[in-house]
Amino acid sequence: MTRKEVSRWETGKRVPREWLPFIAAALDVSAAQLREDVYDRVPLLRLDETRGSEYAQAIREASQRLIFLDNELTGMPIAEVAARTFKSVHRRLGNGEYDSAYERDIRSAASELAEVAGWVLFDAEQHDAAHRFNREALFLARLSGDRSMELLILQNMAMHAGWLGRYREELAVARAVIEQGRLSPRIEAIFRMREAKGLAGCGALTEAIRSFGKARSLMEHDGSPHAPAWSWWFTENEIDGHHGHAFMTVSDHAGAVPFLQRSTEQQGGPTVGYRGMAAARLLDCLLHLRAWRDAEELVASIVPTVGETASVRTRRLLDTAVHNGLTAAGAPPALRDALKHLADALHADPYAL
Repeated sequence: MTRKEVSRWETGKRVPREWLPFIAAALDVSAAQLREDVYDRVPLLRLDETRGSEYAQAIREASQRLIFLDNELTGMPIAEVAARTFKSVHRRLGNGEYDSAYERDIRSAASELAEVAGWVLFDAEQHDAAHRFNREALFLARLSGDRSMELLILQNMAMHAGWLGRYREELAVARAVIEQGRLSPRIEAIFRMREAKGLAGCGALTEAIRSFGKARSLMEHDGSPHAPAWSWWFTENEIDGHHGHAFMTVSDHAGAVPFLQRSTEQQGGPTVGYRGMAAARLLDCLLHLRAWRDAEELVASIVPTVGETASVRTRRLLDTAVHNGLTAAGAPPALRDALKHLADALHADPYAL
């Protein structure tokens, strides 16, 4: 974290929303109080009323508001809003409706906004659109020379490839970044995790486990102050969730359970809108292993908030787990009832109160 970045916080040029819990702890105030202070004191700029440095700032503020909504509660359905917001910026970039003296910073900010849109479109399983926005984000990042944002977009593209079953592509992207070097320990850990997921998808579980070990080791020894702010979401909890999924990829459900349990039960740390994915995968594993009582208890913990879950990927994983449970031979009646209740909650009218 640079002095320049902190100066931007102090002057109100940028709002450190993802860092607010940590700043609040340092200042010995509540995060809620600090958040209220931020909104009271920092005016939000309008995208259509600025042209120079304030335009770049307005774009970044739009990105931060979208990120906040994506992670609030259990996520909010903002894919269309994010896409339309970037389209307005994309139009102005194409028409040259901005002060060219600030072109590089504006393009960098636009790259971040396109990345946010690409991410939420991916989580909404709008895969063709997510691919287009990711490519545009990468193009703008490279035009502006924003290497940090380029790395985030490449991680997203690798993740997207893996989700679609293109494991060799996920592996290739991860290794291409790692081989270039010049990565902070935290960022290398992110790409080691992507490498591990690609290896597991290709059937090389032993190699994948070694890559997960490298990722964990890098995180344990990460004392670098140079990790970009966008890496706030990457924690041991994130690694656990992916490690468990890697075992599921090779149908080792028993091997997956300890990692998914740890990812599900871990308290504290940053809040992400897709945090229900580990629980959805854990449920599927428990059902495969015929651990009926544990599965029933997990369903009871999922039901209360499932109606608020906007992550389409999470909801699809839960749908798959429910289907597997309801068609499993020997599932007890109480578990079947619980799974039917979960299915009803998943498919309930989102506008009903």
